[in-house]
Parts: sequence; C-alpha cells; structure tokens
Amino acid sequence: MLKEPVAGRVKTRLGRDIGMSAAAWWFRHQTRTLIRNLRDPRWQLILAVSPDKQGLHSRFWPADLSRTPQGAGNLGTRMKRIFDQAPPGPVLIVGADIPAIGKDHITRAFDALGAHQAVIGPAVDGGYWLIGLKRARPTPPKLFENVRWSSENTLSDTVLTLKGHRIAYIDTLADVDTVDDL
Repeated sequence: MLKEPVAGRVKTRLGRDIGMSAAAWWFRHQTRTLIRNLRDPRWQLILAVSPDKQGLHSRFWPADLSRTPQGAGNLGTRMKRIFDQAPPGPVLIVGADIPAIGKDHITRAFDALGAHQAVIGPAVDGGYWLIGLKRARPTPPKLFENVRWSSENTLSDTVLTLKGHRIAYIDTLADVDTVDDL
C-alpha cells in the first residue's frame, strides 16, 4: 500500500519535522527502493495506490507493475477491500515506510501461511508493517473493525478482529513516522 509521494499528502508527521518536500522526497526514494527489493518471480507484486485516480497513472512507480486503487475509507476499510478483491490465494499487505523489508521477510510470511490463517509482522510502535491472510475462506467479516489506527493499540486491536484464526508472527520492524524514526 502506498500513497503518491506528493508534499503535504504523504508522511505528514515526518514533514512537520523535516519539511513536507523533504518528507515526500524521502518517501519517493523509499518506495522505489522497496519495490526494487521486493520484485521476485515467486509472487505477484501489486501496488495498492492512493489517491486512486492519480495513483493509477503516477509516473513515480514502474509502469510494468499492476496497480489497484485503495478506494475510500480508513486504513482498515481500504485493507479489507484489498483482501476482498485480490486474486485467489494467500495475500500479504505491506506498508511502504519500512526501510528494512526484504525478500526474506516476505518469504517467511508466505511460509507462515502454510500452517496459519493469518500472519502479522509487528512494528516497534505497536502497529504492524505486514498483515497477510491465507484466504482459504472468506475474509473475516469484522476484520479491522474498531481498530485504533496509528496508536500503540493497533496490533492488539487487529488481533481481536481475527478471533478464531491461527496467527503467526514474523520479525518486528520499525516504520518511519517522525524524524526520530528516520
């Protein structure tokens, strides 16, 4: 999931610390590096973009990659939509502001879905940088309901929406929200 790297629209908390143009510049380079690092023939990389119209036609990302609009709503609504509309099989959603993500993390997450129905990559701040579903059955209907986004409760709230699912956890990584994170 990623936003078009436009100053004032992306990484605004970081932008308050270093300036909106600098934050957008960082995010543009971070997403290009992430995309380059995650390309692999073992999986299909699809960019879930925002804003929808501009993201679908953005010149910032490689033209050969499939794109899908995130659509309206809060983060949970948009992620649930991605799971609901994705092609059959296991699906992972990753954030674009985690510099340490590598192919080995993605491999471990897909491997974890062999014996689990869900996988989560916790973030240092109480959220998560990755969530995945095996999708052997429909998306849980209450997935992401009442989650307190961008808080230290995000992970625990999300786990509550996966009640009855076997969840695997992989590496804890840090995202970049502020100059201290950077």
